[in-house]
Parts: sequence; C-alpha cells; structure tokens
Amino acid sequence: MERNHRKQVTGEVMYNYQEAYDATLQYFKNDELAASVFVNKYALQDSEGNYIEKSPEDMHQRLAREFARIEKQYDNPMSFEEIHNLFKDFKYIVPQGSPMSGIGNDAKIQSLSNCFVIEAPADSYAGILKTDQEQVQIMKRRGGVGFDVSTIRPKGMFTSNAAKTTDGIEVFLDRFSNSCREVAQGGRRGALMLSISVHHPQVMDFIEIKRDLTRVTGANISVRVTNEFMEAVKSDQKYQQRWPVDSTEPEVEKHVQASEVWNALIEGAHASAEPGVLFWDTATNMTPSDAYADEGFGSVSTNPCGEIILSPYDSCRLMLINLTSFVKKQWTEDAFFDYGQFRIVAKKAQRLMDDMIDLEIEQVDKILAKIDDDPETEEVKYYERNLWHNIRKAALNGRRTGLGITGLGDALAMLGQIYGSDSSIETTEEIYKWLSLASYEESINLAEERGSFPVWRKEKE
Repeated sequence: MERNHRKQVTGEVMYNYQEAYDATLQYFKNDELAASVFVNKYALQDSEGNYIEKSPEDMHQRLAREFARIEKQYDNPMSFEEIHNLFKDFKYIVPQGSPMSGIGNDAKIQSLSNCFVIEAPADSYAGILKTDQEQVQIMKRRGGVGFDVSTIRPKGMFTSNAAKTTDGIEVFLDRFSNSCREVAQGGRRGALMLSISVHHPQVMDFIEIKRDLTRVTGANISVRVTNEFMEAVKSDQKYQQRWPVDSTEPEVEKHVQASEVWNALIEGAHASAEPGVLFWDTATNMTPSDAYADEGFGSVSTNPCGEIILSPYDSCRLMLINLTSFVKKQWTEDAFFDYGQFRIVAKKAQRLMDDMIDLEIEQVDKILAKIDDDPETEEVKYYERNLWHNIRKAALNGRRTGLGITGLGDALAMLGQIYGSDSSIETTEEIYKWLSLASYEESINLAEERGSFPVWRKEKE
C-alpha cells in the first residue's frame, strides 16, 4: 500500500508525513519550527516509516501509558490520568529528547539517556580504540558522550612500538571528533565532549587546537582546572604540568607560568566559545555521587553540554518542570510564583524519574538482546556487549536521576523581573531550593516504599 494514504494495520491507525505535520502545526498554533521538530524527531513511526502518532497529544498518551505501567509495579501508584495531566500540553512536566522518542517505541532500539560519560582511554592504541568504539556504540543508540583524555601520554614520549615516540593527544582528538561526525542519529549528529586536566603537559595544544577551524569540529572541548592552578593564577606564579596528571612522582613534569595558560583559555573562549572551563575541585567537592567514588561513582568528565559531571558508564536521564505554569496572574503587578503547587509537581516528577530508570533498564536489555541476535562473531560483539553491561550496572547501582527546570527566563518575565537583576537571582535561588528539597523529600519517600539504591550507605550520606 502506498505510504501517502492512511492505512490501518493490527489496530493501529497510520498517517503519512503531511497528515502528521498538519495536525502538529495546528497543535502548536502554526509554529512551523515546533511542528517540524516534533514530526521529524519525536512522533512515533513504525519500522517502515509510517506515522503512528500525528501530534504531541498522542506522544503524551504513549508516555503516560508506559510510566503508569511501571507505577503499577510499586505501592501507591500514580494513575494513567494523573500522569497524563502532568505531560499534557507540555504544561507541567517535559521529558527530554531521548525519553520522548524512545519510551514505548518498539520500532527503535535506543537508550533513554541523553548523555553518558565513559572511562578515560588507556594509554595505548588498544585503549584508545576501545574508547573510540564505545563512544560510537553509544551514539548510534542516540546518546551523547563525554570522556577525559588526560590519560594519553604527551607528545615526544618514548613508546615500545614501531613509532618509537608518541604523536601526543592531537591526532587522537581528531580521531574521536571524526568518529562522532560519522554517526547519524536520525537527522542529527552525535554529541561529544573531550576534557583534559590543566596539568597535562599538552594542555596548551588542547586549548589552541580549535583555532584551526578544520580540526575537532565534531566535539566540544573543556579544560579541568584545579585549585592548585587557580591559586597560581591569582598569585602570578608557575604551576606544575605533569604526566600522569594525578601522580606524585610523574614521568614528565615542567613548570609553566599559570597566567599564560589562563590567558589562552580566556582568549579561546572569547574567540570561539571554546574551550570551556570546568572548576574541577569545586565540582567534585559539591557533587553528592563522589562520596561513592570507591563504589565506582567518582566523577571523571562531563557530558557534552557540561550540565553534569559523571562517573564512568553513568548517564543522565532528563526530565524538566515547566516553570511558567506556576506563575499566577502573569504579566500583572500582582503576579506571584506558586511554590506550593511547584512542590507538589516536583515530588511527582521525581517519582517519574525513578520510574524512568526502570524504563531505561528495559531499553538496555533490548539493546543487549539485539547484540546477542546480531550475526557478528562473539569476538566482534565483545566490546559492545561489555559496554552496555557496564551501563546497566551503573544505572542499577546508582539510580541517578536528572530532574531540572525549563522556562526560567519566561517565568521571571511573567513575574515582572528583569533577567539578571537582584530580584531575579533571589527568585531563581528560591525556585532551586524548593526543587531540591521537594525532590530530596520524595527520594526519601521512594526509598521507604521501594528501597534505596544498592550502593547507598548511611555513613556516606
């Protein structure tokens, strides 16, 4: 049957692209960009490309059904109707891209996580190729990837292979970037973050590599700066570059004026918005998961957009709360933010975030089953299978959730506050305080009802 006619197979109504686009355009009140994004990226299709969903309302019902299915496995379950009302019209809760496209999608085997971090490459060709394969395997399942390259020895060091000396980090930055550019993700390319310690002897090469606009075009780059380095910048002193970067007895070391590296960072960020700067000691000291470093949850790098630092093979599953729905009497002098309602929704959202971990485990199991069914030899499938077993283990043991907000700028405007003003900063801090307290409160409730995450230890908390 031709695809430009609606058809019905096994009880499901099928739509062609134009039907889905027209219905979605009407849903978004003639916003052509919104309609195009939804139809091309999130509307459910079968394996032949026929549309099963013609508007976001169909998607929201699909999501609500799947979350309600998981809820039924636990005490005090939320109903389909309650969950659907949270999603409907994007009013209160907005799952992000991978959950919207992947949950309940039997035609596409993908992860529900938006971004992953994998372990740093071992300092060998085998280690570098393993990392390269792992990033590609994640990207083909729709995930973005971040990892640190500080483990790669600097240029000129001796090697025992035919090359005799190493070319350093630059050639491998190009390799990782090119691999990312090769992986298609249904109309978009993969996302990659490469980070390096400010103490690596080739940090200046890393900082300057993207001044050549033809290099490392498939990755974002960031430098992990330490308190040691920042103190040297402030006092205009030299600091130690070393490899290995965490060693007290490094094989390579030199002392460099800290201000020169700092100025290069600032100039690069001004010229091309890269590299980013990660205040690493501050980040790890303030990240709760680093209390579980001995259990494998010590932070090693960041996701491609830098919102969260992660441990090896852990990932961020994302869901946002739409702040504009909590502004009452919008655009008037009497406008106010309803923190009580916000708390109620935040607690429900945290509950759904826990459900999403279970949904993610189901997806990872589908990926593992697909690997088992693939015709390649066990030798070929080894690294891919091992990767997803590591991801599954991290998800189960840590049960990391990624609850956030959207619409902050609009909400502040609705309240009559100028973005960046003292009042807007106070409001933003208050919103985040309520978000954190509500989500922590519900996490405690979930632990009582469902049990804590497996590596939880009272003394570490």
